[in-house]
Amino acid sequence: MAIQKEFVLRYRQDGHVRFQVPAEACQPAVAALISKQLAALNGVQSVSLYRGQGKLSIRYDETICGFSGLATQLFQILAELEQQGHFERKPLAEQARTSVLGIKKRLKRTRIGGWFSKKYQAGKETVQAAKIIGKVGAKGPKALFKDPEKATIDFLNDVLVLYLIKTHWNRITQEWLVKPIVHRYEWMAVFYMFFLLVRSRRPK
Repeated sequence: MAIQKEFVLRYRQDGHVRFQVPAEACQPAVAALISKQLAALNGVQSVSLYRGQGKLSIRYDETICGFSGLATQLFQILAELEQQGHFERKPLAEQARTSVLGIKKRLKRTRIGGWFSKKYQAGKETVQAAKIIGKVGAKGPKALFKDPEKATIDFLNDVLVLYLIKTHWNRITQEWLVKPIVHRYEWMAVFYMFFLLVRSRRPK
């Protein structure tokens, strides 16, 4: 069955028509194509395709584009899209993936989404910093029982170094590495910090 037959006229008034549209036309990509091509027609003033309700609303200028001409051009657009395979149903897994991606994009544009994005980036930087200093407490629980004070100090030193690297990670990668001579004092502080860290791990 041609897709045009599933577009049912529900309302008609001078300069305004509404159609009930099938689910195939409510897929995000297809709905965008239909709206874009209709809006480009001479005499069409506005196009609204409500995917959740399955409704297509078109407002147009009767003096430029009559109802018959509008319907003919609409059906021509639908026929071309159908020939190109746009109305074929996607597998459920692909639909779900597309929906999730759309939600993520919309979420990133919000203030809350921006906050989560920053926190996610900070988490990535923390992991990168952790790779630099190695695993915390690599000696395992035996060291804690053998010398609790030294094990606790070593752990706190690791946490402090990790925090300092994470806090300055952007400056390290974007400024200090680019201009090491200009930031020589910062690098001296970094090397001295690692010297103290390694020195504290030496066995007594």
